[in-house]
Amino acid sequence: MLVHQILKSKSDDAVVTVPPGTKVSDAAKILAERKIGTVVVSADGQTADGILSERDIVRVLAKRGGVILNDPVDSFMTSKLVTCSREDSADSVLQKMTEGRFRHMPVLEGGQLVGLITLGDVVKARLTELAMEKDALQGMIMGH
Repeated sequence: MLVHQILKSKSDDAVVTVPPGTKVSDAAKILAERKIGTVVVSADGQTADGILSERDIVRVLAKRGGVILNDPVDSFMTSKLVTCSREDSADSVLQKMTEGRFRHMPVLEGGQLVGLITLGDVVKARLTELAMEKDALQGMIMGH
């Protein structure tokens, strides 16, 4: 299965972005309101400058306390992004996420942000694919 197939199956393929300089407290509010785990930091809403996750916020809060809530997101975002394209396989995305220990990956085409894929999206797609293979094999064995 390819990333573009996974993106098509998502109910909401919009990527939530915030501009650099956004307060961490505002980003946290967006995460909570939308029930999402990450925001992409983007100066123009079309490219990915960085990514900030719930985990990033919690780690910095634990180290420095609530004063960080007034700091800009770009102070704590991950700026060395690991990205994929629509044509990448679910397996390669899963491998990158597992090795990098992260759960969200921006999807880029020609440097433009076209989606965001999560570990949950990839796992769901793989489980669907495995169920279809199982059904096909059972059908062949049973002679259907």
